[in-house]
Amino acid sequence: MKKILSIIVCLQVGIVFSQEEDRDEIINKANQFIAIGNDVLVEDGNFPKAEGEYRKAIAKNPINPIAKYNLANAYYNSEKYDEATLRYTEAAKVATAKEEKHKAFHNQGNTYMEQKKYKEAVESYKNALRNNPKDDKTRYNLALAKKMLEQQQQQNDQNKDDKNKDKDQNKEQNQDNKDQKEGDDKKDKKGDEGDKEKDKGEDQKDEGDKGDKEEDKKDKGDKEKNDKGEPKDDEKGNGEDQENKEGEPKDQQPQQAQGKLSPEQVKSILEAMNNQEKKVQDKINAKKTQGSKVKTDKDW
Repeated sequence: MKKILSIIVCLQVGIVFSQEEDRDEIINKANQFIAIGNDVLVEDGNFPKAEGEYRKAIAKNPINPIAKYNLANAYYNSEKYDEATLRYTEAAKVATAKEEKHKAFHNQGNTYMEQKKYKEAVESYKNALRNNPKDDKTRYNLALAKKMLEQQQQQNDQNKDDKNKDKDQNKEQNQDNKDQKEGDDKKDKKGDEGDKEKDKGEDQKDEGDKGDKEEDKKDKGDKEKNDKGEPKDDEKGNGEDQENKEGEPKDQQPQQAQGKLSPEQVKSILEAMNNQEKKVQDKINAKKTQGSKVKTDKDW
């Protein structure tokens, strides 16, 4: 029984030594990858190759904060700030020494400053000071981050106020445009109604003028006829005017057209009157000749 216990103890001790040897080998191998990454990055500036070596070290020893910290610095120098922030967070999480945590948080704050994420930067610098309160650089960066955060908030408030002001102005302008449009529509509608009333008044005026013309026409007809409905004397005339003794009809005088007579009409009327007057005078002279006695040379 004692032999069995001795064998078990020996096996456990062997396993512990084996694990210790494997752990040391893992750490050494990871450190080798880190060293290669540092060399190619510093001497050659070959970021892709350095990144690959750091990733090998992290895969070999995930709890090694140095590999993650150096990879984060490589990302920061290449302006890959999102990747750098992630790796600084991982480095601070696995780090056991306060100085390692301080460096990770300090550089993380710098990364946030480059991205103008001042609120996040303030928190990172505070975490760095919790692990090393005496670091003046971190304290200075924290003060600067607070100042930039305050200016950023003021600018955001100003932009918000300007945006609200523009929104109110646009709303007021839209309302003014709406009121102006409604006023124009009412004005146009009122103008249309006025035009309709004007057209209606002109139609009524036309009807009145038409009635006046009909009334004038009727008055003219009444003047042309006597009370018995017959033409008046000046138009009817006597027997001599209508017909002479020989049965010849009187020359018809042209009807006077409405308005002014033309020169031809006036001339025709005057000629007809002269001819008529001449005929009447000839008849009178003929009667005088027939009624008088012829005087002879001697008396009977």
